[in-house]
Amino acid sequence: MPRTSSRKGPTNSSASSNSSTVDLFRAASGRAASKELERIDQLFYSYSSDGSSMIDPEGIESLCSDLEVDHTDVRILMLAWKMQAEKQGYFTLDEWRRGLKALRADTILKLKKALVDLEKEVRRPSNFADFYAYAFRYCLTEEKQKSIDIESICLLLDLVLGSQFRAQVDALIQYLKIQSDYKVINMDQWMGFYRFCNEVKFPDLSNYDPDQAWTLILDNFVDWLKSKRG
Repeated sequence: MPRTSSRKGPTNSSASSNSSTVDLFRAASGRAASKELERIDQLFYSYSSDGSSMIDPEGIESLCSDLEVDHTDVRILMLAWKMQAEKQGYFTLDEWRRGLKALRADTILKLKKALVDLEKEVRRPSNFADFYAYAFRYCLTEEKQKSIDIESICLLLDLVLGSQFRAQVDALIQYLKIQSDYKVINMDQWMGFYRFCNEVKFPDLSNYDPDQAWTLILDNFVDWLKSKRG
């Protein structure tokens, strides 16, 4: 007669105990997440106008004051990118929740600290190209707008690329201000500026190949740089 195994499976009482522990953990986690979202919402309404579901430019000014950063600081643009905010100068409740939940920031102090890590996140090559493209889209303030005026582009270039590619950005801004062929810049030209800064040796331009499908404005920019050298 075969022997019966002496090992026993979990008793009903131990299985029930394990299930209760899991349920308690889930309930506690759910309550914590609910409380966090509640605090995130409370923070939102402290900046929204008259308890509406929108933080307007005045509310963003107040937010920047509490964060101790200027409203033109690139970190505010990074925060908008994290929220995937669609309208410049405005944050909706859904956008606010998306950004602050990702940053695990439910108080102004936590958000202030989170900006440090957010900047590191954005500066990673895998994220920066997306942020750079977002910065252009964020400045399209009119319906069906596809281009941005030269003055605004110069400010945006300085804000977004200036800390990484100072010499290239200074030269490009100088060129954009003195040239008269272009009044506005589109997305292809904008992304071309970033590619130029990343790929072309500067200031010698030794690896710039006009046959590599650069935009015409960059061909003109390079010709201008070479003519300055004589």
